[in-house]
Amino acid sequence: MEIPYFPGCTLSTKAQGLDRSARASAQALGITLRELPDWNCCGAAFPLTNDDLRLAAAVRNLVQAGKMGDGRLLALCSTCYNVTKRANRVMREDTTRRERINFFIEADYSGQVEVVHLLDLLRDTLGFAALRERVVQPLSGLKLAAYYGCLLLRPAEEIALDDPENPHLFEDFLAALGAEAVVYPHRGECCGSYLAVGAPDVALEASYRILHSARLAGAEAIVTSCPLCHYNLDHPQREMVARYPGFRPLPVFYITQILGIALGLDASDFGFEKHNVDVRPLLARLSTTAG
Repeated sequence: MEIPYFPGCTLSTKAQGLDRSARASAQALGITLRELPDWNCCGAAFPLTNDDLRLAAAVRNLVQAGKMGDGRLLALCSTCYNVTKRANRVMREDTTRRERINFFIEADYSGQVEVVHLLDLLRDTLGFAALRERVVQPLSGLKLAAYYGCLLLRPAEEIALDDPENPHLFEDFLAALGAEAVVYPHRGECCGSYLAVGAPDVALEASYRILHSARLAGAEAIVTSCPLCHYNLDHPQREMVARYPGFRPLPVFYITQILGIALGLDASDFGFEKHNVDVRPLLARLSTTAG
């Protein structure tokens, strides 16, 4: 199977571990990620007003995907997925805005591409039962907490990936890899997002609440698919140790890193050395090459 793939800006720079582990894991599952030719930034945030020009970048990527013939576009980054899927919905449902955006980018696109995330691709195309059969190194004994964040679930009527209040897709994925999926109250709460730049203390507090909640529920690590969430959860943990008495650091994985480990892949190129909280002691409990 081949599927058009939009890596986005961060996966091509700061989050290369997410990108590399995604390509390797997909290939091991018989899925080739065909990088979108001449792609551009999705816009990084869905506009809060009807500013059609701000949707033009995401729609241009969709036009490129439409030319590749598969009818789908995989966006792995939670932000890219959210922005692109919502832009696609505008093109499907709003004739006036569609005409304006097509005029801006000199295209004739009406939302015919389906925007997918790795999680629903694995659930709906491969199937978690089939994924379980492909596991070479079961993650038995690891207690992993799925972190959805805001953008994989909301707005619910536009994203429709899972129940925004009681999701289980991410947990089903982890269970298919052999891990114990830990359910905790803050798995759909915001990590602080871009407030990490303008109001870092606010983002730090938001991320601390998520990590603390996961730890109280018994998690040994958190798993996410969003580079910004990964940064907010992983990077400031040294400061959390100093600020919050009793806080213990919690490793943060990308979704495809943990997938690659379970598939028995060589993880030396997965970027673990760039994580602030070292994940390798946890992986040493498994007979894997963790880099």
